[in-house]
Amino acid sequence: MTDVKMERPGDNKADEPLFYTKHVFCCLNERPAGHPRGCCKEKGAEALRNYMKKKVGDLKLDKVRINQALCLDRCELGPNLVIYPEGTWYTFKSEADIDEIIKSHLIDGKRVTRLMLKVDQKLPNA
Repeated sequence: MTDVKMERPGDNKADEPLFYTKHVFCCLNERPAGHPRGCCKEKGAEALRNYMKKKVGDLKLDKVRINQALCLDRCELGPNLVIYPEGTWYTFKSEADIDEIIKSHLIDGKRVTRLMLKVDQKLPNA
């Protein structure tokens, strides 16, 4: 059997530049009313995603893309989003939270630790 070396993006100096430097996926999943895990959409995710998209456009952050996603499987902690290429997960509740994520993470390159979701995070009393 021959060993195959997998190259990671960026390992090859001839790699093309990234189309987007940051790609944000906002969960807009919708579950039936009363579902025990809830859903991001019922928690205002759509309006906040729309706000984020407009704000990023107004700031002319051309290398940042804001997209909607269906279930990111963390709705009970939502609304939530994930930013790539880092794979940083956030929960957010307000336009002020979105403004902080845009300024700190998308512009300044610093994580907003108070809004970050942890891999093993669960709701209190869950």
